[in-house]
Amino acid sequence: MAIKITPTKANLIKAKGRLKFSIKGYELLDKKRTILIQEIMQLVKEAELIEREIGQMFRDAYEALQQVCISMGLNHLEEFALSVPPEISFEIRAKGVMGVDIPEVIYTERRERNLAFGFNENNPALDIAIKKFNDVKYLSYQLAQVETTAYKLSLEIKKTQKSANALDKIQIPRLKAEIKYIQDTIEEKEREEFFRLKKVKNRR
Repeated sequence: MAIKITPTKANLIKAKGRLKFSIKGYELLDKKRTILIQEIMQLVKEAELIEREIGQMFRDAYEALQQVCISMGLNHLEEFALSVPPEISFEIRAKGVMGVDIPEVIYTERRERNLAFGFNENNPALDIAIKKFNDVKYLSYQLAQVETTAYKLSLEIKKTQKSANALDKIQIPRLKAEIKYIQDTIEEKEREEFFRLKKVKNRR
């Protein structure tokens, strides 16, 4: 492709400045990409741990629930289920991390002091089931936050990779070609001028 630029020293200085700026930009993007990849790998490990913990809690909660059904009966269990207080709502707040809006789930873990049901016809298995299912709920909030963060960071990595490739494969090589073209042209003109002056001097 033909280079369309006037081969002057002023344009040479400008091209060198743009090249320096582009190389610096590429280095920053490359560092950002590396940091984001490391962050995602950490989030993946965190998500795996939470998923395993949720799985174990679900198993424990259902085992406790089975014990409740056996010891209390399904009818009594349904009555207790109707007495469970309404769920406390949560908020989603965004925080900026390296130019990415990361969701943060804001919630308050409920620690009931006054039970919604009495001790009559109740047993510890019900308390265990309620606590386990509550723990699963709060862990689900954490898992949703971690997975959404990882997804948003993965999109940012793709965006960063695209910008870095544009600089590395297109912008920087183009500027280097422009600089070489301008330098070669200026050097050629200087040689021609030198020989012309030498001929003029010899004629005198």
